[in-house]
Amino acid sequence: MSKLLIVGTVAFDAIETPFGKTDKILGGAATYIGLAASQFGIDSAIVSVVGEDFPDTDLQLLKDNNINIEGIEVVEGGKTFFWKGKYHNDLNSRDTLVTELNVLADFNPVVPENYKDADVVMLGNLHPSVQLSVIEQMTKKPKLVVLDTMNFWMDNTWDELMKVIEKVDVITINDEEARQLSGEYSLVKAAHKIHEMGPKYVVIKKGEHGALLFNGENIFFAPALPLEEVFDPTGAGDTFAGGFSGYLAKTEDISFANMKNAIIYGSNLASFCVEKFGTERMAGLAKDDVQQRLMQFRELTQFEIELP
Repeated sequence: MSKLLIVGTVAFDAIETPFGKTDKILGGAATYIGLAASQFGIDSAIVSVVGEDFPDTDLQLLKDNNINIEGIEVVEGGKTFFWKGKYHNDLNSRDTLVTELNVLADFNPVVPENYKDADVVMLGNLHPSVQLSVIEQMTKKPKLVVLDTMNFWMDNTWDELMKVIEKVDVITINDEEARQLSGEYSLVKAAHKIHEMGPKYVVIKKGEHGALLFNGENIFFAPALPLEEVFDPTGAGDTFAGGFSGYLAKTEDISFANMKNAIIYGSNLASFCVEKFGTERMAGLAKDDVQQRLMQFRELTQFEIELP
């Protein structure tokens, strides 16, 4: 069975949207990635850090979804990373109200011995030096290393980020970040520039407008499923990354043709994530629901046309 190593935050979020608000709830990039990847029945592990205030019930939730948690360090007396944000009416933009790094400020990742030979490594959004440390701890070269990052690291840790980018196979970023990273407005030109930095595959997420996959001259576009209700977009991008990397680990096929399927699986799972606050929808997601919505994706994108 393929192994998937997930690196990222396991955290608390407090979220406000036009549809309601929450107190502190379970969040973090690695949490969303792990819950999405668990849909594929693979051997996965999370490397992260939490404080002593992190509830055992949340760790048990991860274990109940067959996610190995021995790489999650619990700092005695420490407080878990916390983010609070408020989304605008369009749900595409948000204001960060509170960011408390807490134990994340001094996080030194330790990859469990049994996962140093993982086939797929999913580097969730974190400081590039942490991501690089994980790559350097691997005892054999993974079949695939996937990187998620954001404009904050481009603004503040450019040199370290470049060192990570040149070592990965796939980068997943949104359209605004792709433009900033490349200096190009055209996403096609942006992808070409990013290819030159190292990654063979570039995934550009466009939120409610789907996702693009680039590999050299090959381009694939997957739409997002139109939904009746969107409550909370927090974690949708991480859920996408978890579905994408989890599917590739499960199928053990990293061809461009199979990455198209991975994009669809990622988009499919992300469409569930936004239907409830936090991880609530992903934590209890049934396989039948996933399969049914995949059929909706197929109907959305299939067509026949007669060429003149």
